[in-house]
Amino acid sequence: MRFSTVARHLREGGKNVARNGWMSFASIGSIAISLFILGVFMLLAFNVNKLADQLDNQVQIRVYLKLDLGRPKIEEVSRTIRRIQELKSVTFVSKEEGLKRLRDSMGEEGKAALEGYDNETNPLPDAFDIEVYEPQTISYAAKQIQAINDTDPDKPIMAVKYGAGTVEKLFKITNAVRNIGLFIVLLLAVMAMFLISTTIKTTIVARRREISIMKMVGATNSFIRWPFFIEGALIGLIGSGVTSAVLLFGYSELITTTEQDIGLYMIQLASVNEVGWYVAGTVLILGTILGIWGSTISVRKYLKV
Repeated sequence: MRFSTVARHLREGGKNVARNGWMSFASIGSIAISLFILGVFMLLAFNVNKLADQLDNQVQIRVYLKLDLGRPKIEEVSRTIRRIQELKSVTFVSKEEGLKRLRDSMGEEGKAALEGYDNETNPLPDAFDIEVYEPQTISYAAKQIQAINDTDPDKPIMAVKYGAGTVEKLFKITNAVRNIGLFIVLLLAVMAMFLISTTIKTTIVARRREISIMKMVGATNSFIRWPFFIEGALIGLIGSGVTSAVLLFGYSELITTTEQDIGLYMIQLASVNEVGWYVAGTVLILGTILGIWGSTISVRKYLKV
């Protein structure tokens, strides 16, 4: 295709967008709203997944042993625990180490409360810190560890503690966000394609006489169709471009607000470089495809060439 032909198609496609006025604006707005909701849900899903990954590294099982267990019994329990396949690592924490950690975690003010305790008077039990490969299996792994008491007459395990409840709730929220977001985006995408199709139909009806004359003088089908495809692509590109700009600016401001104005330094949102540009690129591509798809449907249905 020659450059002059391409330029002509681009020029005619642009004219069609401007010529249809409010219909083009409605189509652009529909795509922008649809893709904005998609972008928001994508950013939310990215950050929920990041938070879940952060919690994955913190979730662990703490197994407290009975007081005054001998070293041979502790080693026996350790070997039994390590045979559980779901476990990633098993670290023994002596009661001396546990007391030291407790002092460090309580800071200067809390150290005074523990001043009278030493290795002889230490009230803490020996323990194991245990990590699992998959957070979803932590409840099952904890039950297997607790079941050791059922087969061991000494009942060496005093308590099994784990904090998987937060992660499990987070997984449910993530799945809900994805499912609800997908449904809403698909619904709005159908509406956007309908509006684009209607816009292209309006253009075709308004230019039907011109199209007939072009056919009479020998214009090919592709020569007639291309401006309508470009019109749809421009509508999609403009709508997605506006959405991308709003998403990038809004997300950047959100990061600044959470980290500085509100002071939520513990909430580590994914940076713009990590997810912002990826989301914006995805929105641009989907918007353009959506525009072309809507115009293709309309051209096939209404343009008899």
